[in-house]
Amino acid sequence: MIVGLVVVLVFASLYVGYRAIVASGFTRGFDNVFGDQHLKTAVALIELHKVRYGKYPDTLRDLKFTGQWDQIALNSVRYVPNAERTAYFIEVERGWIGKPDLRMPDEFWKGTGYNPALATEKPPH
Repeated sequence: MIVGLVVVLVFASLYVGYRAIVASGFTRGFDNVFGDQHLKTAVALIELHKVRYGKYPDTLRDLKFTGQWDQIALNSVRYVPNAERTAYFIEVERGWIGKPDLRMPDEFWKGTGYNPALATEKPPH
């Protein structure tokens, strides 16, 4: 029982420490750098899928020919396609440790199927 209590206390301490570091803003720069890369990787893979197959993927699991490093980016974003798979919303949920604060210029989205109006939709399962 003592071992169990020690394990719980260690995990609780690690969680509180993690939350304190994220809340301090110490990781913001790293979160933004990693988040920016995650977003650009995911968008590139999504757009490539559209070129190859004529529509956006149902889920990010439908993307083909991804590398192991791509999975880091794909697991860090929220992707919501519309019902017709002609548009999508994407946002980065995790940069390095926390959620980044990214503001992409409108020109970045030019020629893509990005639609911020889909932000309130639920992603398909």
